[in-house]
Amino acid sequence: MPSKNILLQKLEQGKNVYGTCITSTGPMWPGAIKSAGLDFVFIDTEHIPLDRNELALLCQMFKANNIVPVVRIPSPDAYRACQAIDGGAAGIVVPYIESKAQVIELVGAVKYRPLKGELLSAYLEGTKQMPEELKKYTGNFNSNNICIANIESVPAMERLDEILSVPGLDAVFIGPHDLSVSLGLPEQYDHPDFEQAVKTIIHTTRKKRLHIGIHFSLEPERQIKWVKEGANIVVHSFDIALFLQRLKHDMHIIKTGVGDDVATSDGTRLIV
Repeated sequence: MPSKNILLQKLEQGKNVYGTCITSTGPMWPGAIKSAGLDFVFIDTEHIPLDRNELALLCQMFKANNIVPVVRIPSPDAYRACQAIDGGAAGIVVPYIESKAQVIELVGAVKYRPLKGELLSAYLEGTKQMPEELKKYTGNFNSNNICIANIESVPAMERLDEILSVPGLDAVFIGPHDLSVSLGLPEQYDHPDFEQAVKTIIHTTRKKRLHIGIHFSLEPERQIKWVKEGANIVVHSFDIALFLQRLKHDMHIIKTGVGDDVATSDGTRLIV
């Protein structure tokens, strides 16, 4: 059996784990991320135009730096999940999960590859017993793979208990933007109803002894708040947002210091 990746080790030891979203394919990023003391990177192929070759390069570069690559595939598709793992992903996040059936398919792809099709479905549904030798083989073959469901809608919350009951699911990522929109509260992250929804997802997930994280791109204080509520996976910001925040901050200091206008190129005042 291959040695367990650092993300799984820390989660099983009851520790918090830390990561950020990376959209750039630049070769200097893995070393920079390693120097920041992160455990994993969240590579999003749902919203970011990365092709299969670029994704594999990113995964291999981060793995070479002992940083676990966690990839969100574009849709609930078992074949895309297997492709990402073949390219080097150690964790798979599936967006907009809303049913138990979708989670079963996700678990099959992440935890039982290379099995597919009718036979895998029979094993997962319990209509056919998996031979012990095959069970041992697939367990070893996929021992470092992490299976994560993206919960980001009202229908998902309504079916949360059954979604989280599927054996083989390891964790949940809350998608705050899509969840706020589904709740009819777009980007109102301090609204009591949004906060109650997040609390419900966190508490339900932790009661199921699963791990959970939430992805926010701005204030670090939000991450602290939800870790104190029970989250143990910190998915903080992404490379472009972090770069822009720091650049705006520094340019404000420089322009103010030399007496120049601090307005941005679009005419708005620079706020940091």
